[in-house]
Amino acid sequence: MIRENQRRFGFDWLTIIIYVLLVGFGYINIMSASHNGEITNYFDMSQPYGKQLIFMGLSIVLIILTLSVEAKFYERFASIIYIVAILSLLGLFVFGKDVNGARSWYGIGSMTIQPSEFAKFATALAVAKYISDIQTNLKTIKDQLKVAAIIILPALLILLQNDAGSTLVYASFFFVFYREGLQQVYIIIGFSLVVLAVLALKFGLTATGLIAALIIFGLFFFRRKKRASILQPILILIVSLVFAFGVKLFYNNVLKPHQQNRISLWLRLEKDPAKLERMKKAEAYNLIQSEEAIGAGGFWGKGFMEGTRTTGKFVPEQHTDYIFSTVGEEWGFLGSASVVVLFTLLIIRILYLSEQQKSQFSRVYGYGLASILFVHFTINVGMVMGLIPTVGIPLPFFSYGGSGLWAFTILLFIFIKLDSNKINEW
Repeated sequence: MIRENQRRFGFDWLTIIIYVLLVGFGYINIMSASHNGEITNYFDMSQPYGKQLIFMGLSIVLIILTLSVEAKFYERFASIIYIVAILSLLGLFVFGKDVNGARSWYGIGSMTIQPSEFAKFATALAVAKYISDIQTNLKTIKDQLKVAAIIILPALLILLQNDAGSTLVYASFFFVFYREGLQQVYIIIGFSLVVLAVLALKFGLTATGLIAALIIFGLFFFRRKKRASILQPILILIVSLVFAFGVKLFYNNVLKPHQQNRISLWLRLEKDPAKLERMKKAEAYNLIQSEEAIGAGGFWGKGFMEGTRTTGKFVPEQHTDYIFSTVGEEWGFLGSASVVVLFTLLIIRILYLSEQQKSQFSRVYGYGLASILFVHFTINVGMVMGLIPTVGIPLPFFSYGGSGLWAFTILLFIFIKLDSNKINEW
């Protein structure tokens, strides 16, 4: 009886409380960002805050259902859940609805459902299932390729639907792989490629080649072993130059003009003042208004529904991806810092609980959850503050939208259920 009660009620309430605080504070800011004057009906379905309240109510139902299912269900049926998610992504190419240039939604009456949001927890389950089944430390190329394929498939389907923001999130599983034994060299290679791409776009191929040559040959001679071959650094340099050339080619011929402009503004590539001003009015308008809204909040903020840029609708669609700018203006540095602290505590708590798990499946899933939240949070806040290029990606539990709120709720509460079951995993 004691074990049964512990199994039912041994949920991590600190994690649940942080979730409630984030969802609640998010709703308050959605109200500020979307209201048209005085709010007389909180259930006004013509307004985002009215719809979000319904989404929140349905989230409670999802929480109850998620926690009611046996923990072993998620491990046993992880592969089936993943296949269903892949089929839902494939169906978009036939039955999908175009919204803002992306074919990422199913239209159901007046509502839309975005399968890419739900594919995240399905992929996290599939990765945890594969790694726990083979009990691998991801040291072999074969295992690395197989687990990478689980991630690349949904990421590729989402990219083909013109949703680059959601595609980026799948890079978060790299942190999971590192925890499960992926060699450190992959981190070095990944970081080097990112730096190389930025250098190629910012300074051109010639300067990038010279910088790469100095670093590569400098490291070679500094760390050279007795019988080390000079061919190794030469080969690395050639690969680096080919990659840099590929980045430039991709930027100039594959990316759409608005995507090029966003990267150009971020790296300050444009030198023509007239064209730069036109780009700012187009691609950077949201960002500029967002930065000004955050700056206007000062330390204490202007107060609930008192933000002039928020109530004046200076930031288009502020209740979605740019919701953090509402926090900055109306709640100031203090409110913004509180949101950052809450997300940080949530991620750290999940990582701590993940290390307490008795099964590898639960641990890997927990790390997948923490990594997805970290990447979403970092990209969204960095985007709103102009630290990274503009990418359409919501702030978890905070931004307006049913699909996002439901998917993140399921993602989190599956782990809460797995964690509550660890007493039976000894």
